[in-house]
Amino acid sequence: MRYVLRIFCSNPNRRLVSVFLLFALARLAAAQPHNWRVTDFNDTVSIAPDGKALVSEKITLAFVGQWHGIHRTIPVEYPGPQGTNYTLFVDVMSVTDENGNKLKYDSSKSGNYRDLKIYIPGAVDTTRVVNIDYSVRNAVRFFDSYDEFYWNVTGNDWPVPIDHASAFVTLPETAAGGLRAQAFTGAYGSKQSEATAEVKGADVVSETTSTLPMRGGLTIDIYIPQGILKPPSALTKFFWFLGSNPILFLPLFTFAVMFTLWYSVGRDPDPGVSVAPQYEPPKGMCPAEAGTLLDDTIHPRDITSTIVDLAVRGYIKIEEKVDTFLVFHHKDYLFHLLKPREQWGADLTPHERVMLENIFFDGTETRLSDLKNRFYTVIPIVRQDIMAALKSKGIYTLDPESANGYSIAAAVAIAILVVAVQVMGWMNLFYSIPLVIGSVLVSAVIWWLFARQMTAKTVIGARARIAVLGFQEFMNRVDADRIKRMPPDTFEKFLPYAMALGVEHHWAQAFDGIIKDPPAWYVSPNGYVGFSPLFFSSSMHSMATDMHQVFTSAPRSSSSGSGFSSGGGFSGGGFSGGGFGGGGGSAF
Repeated sequence: MRYVLRIFCSNPNRRLVSVFLLFALARLAAAQPHNWRVTDFNDTVSIAPDGKALVSEKITLAFVGQWHGIHRTIPVEYPGPQGTNYTLFVDVMSVTDENGNKLKYDSSKSGNYRDLKIYIPGAVDTTRVVNIDYSVRNAVRFFDSYDEFYWNVTGNDWPVPIDHASAFVTLPETAAGGLRAQAFTGAYGSKQSEATAEVKGADVVSETTSTLPMRGGLTIDIYIPQGILKPPSALTKFFWFLGSNPILFLPLFTFAVMFTLWYSVGRDPDPGVSVAPQYEPPKGMCPAEAGTLLDDTIHPRDITSTIVDLAVRGYIKIEEKVDTFLVFHHKDYLFHLLKPREQWGADLTPHERVMLENIFFDGTETRLSDLKNRFYTVIPIVRQDIMAALKSKGIYTLDPESANGYSIAAAVAIAILVVAVQVMGWMNLFYSIPLVIGSVLVSAVIWWLFARQMTAKTVIGARARIAVLGFQEFMNRVDADRIKRMPPDTFEKFLPYAMALGVEHHWAQAFDGIIKDPPAWYVSPNGYVGFSPLFFSSSMHSMATDMHQVFTSAPRSSSSGSGFSSGGGFSGGGFSGGGFGGGGGSAF
């Protein structure tokens, strides 16, 4: 063998001849015929009284050369009314050959089509038959005055001619005498009618009179009087609509996820008591903690009420100032520290101590305006200390910060599932953009409502909240007789709580005309001529508004963060694109 190969390879002429022979054989193989066509396409359709259609397709195929099978694509997604989608619910029952033997096939969704990849063994220079049986639940259209079966028999996407096509449609016997039918042929949109359409009692027979060209098809349209078929119920149509527009399941899925999450980790226990008027706040709970416990959120009023509470307890004095320049007036507040740091007692909570330290950072007097663009750095610490105090008292099993984490994780999981369903091709969720927008908005509202309730309290926390609600109820409905039996300092003692609970107006109104002496811890620029608790509470509300604006004010540069390290050195804390400005350009 080696000797023969050596002789063959050593002879250039023989190598040239072998190349020529190989080229000739390749040309000969390419010249062999390799095509196919549909010689006959026959549909038998049986329409049941409920409108369900049983379709039997008999497709006769002529193969020239070697083939392995065919794809049969059936459209299942159609434009629905008002921008919605309409899905044709197709259930494939069997795929067999001319002898009734089952053929292997793969069924998949490809865009708007159901794709049946049918394997045909021995499809080599032969004629074979493929029988496809499937049901369609919603192929009949029901109108106000009549019903219609408008059926594309062959489809218009065959890349080969169809020699002959026919359809036999049978309806319930009661349809005899009332049917009308017409047939159309040609490419999509054609109104040609090279086919017959004959009504025979309760049956309709249609048949082409000439070959259908490539991309040409046969369509039959049958008019059905009302009363022959039973229209679907409103509930059935509703489920069809949901099945055609699966994005509508997003709110239901969101509800299921969030309800399960809330039920498992976010439910408050039964406190075992109901709301009843309480004449004092819960023991050991400051105004900021009481306000936070009410709705599990630290509002600005919870922080500003702390300033008033510190004044009531003798730590600071508040002096209202009015600066005048020409005809312009500017109101400000001067805070006096009454107790030096060495006299600060154990009654101060961590967040109160932080506020005092940062208000009087360089002395014993500070104007509110001096805290502008500076105190904003203290607010996060104050919030953390208030929440830490509630946790240390055993109020929460799932605190608000952790609850937010659960809610965000649930939202991310829902979003990932939606993207996966779309990307993996399991179903198309974006047929209708208006429905997508509406479903996302409804889902967002559902998520938000559950996220607000995700915080879970202990039994102690639930009972403490009931006590706060009871105290709020008392402050809203306190009567003059009870006020007269209370200590003289009740109004100012509980005023910070009223501010934190948002009921300071009701609280002050109850004392109007009863309390005559103004608080010693607040100095008005014009003094008092007939003290009014109602007017005083309005001043407190105005002061709280000014304090909130100052406490949260921040210099513009702080919003972007710093490009330097925390120590002020060039240690790589910044990044390209950081800071202000930005944008870019492009060339074309």
